[in-house]
Amino acid sequence: MSIGTVIKKLRKEKDITQEQLADYLNITAQAVSQWECDKSAPDIY
Repeated sequence: MSIGTVIKKLRKEKDITQEQLADYLNITAQAVSQWECDKSAPDIY
C-alpha cells in the first residue's frame, strides 16, 4: 500500500476533505491531491 493510498484512506475515515486536511497541515489542496495520486510524497523531514 502506497503512502498516498494510506493518506486517502485515513482522510476518508475521518470524513474530511482534501481542503480541510490541507488547511490543517498549512499546505495547498493540490499538494494533498498529488500525494493521494502518488505524484509526489510528503516531506517527512
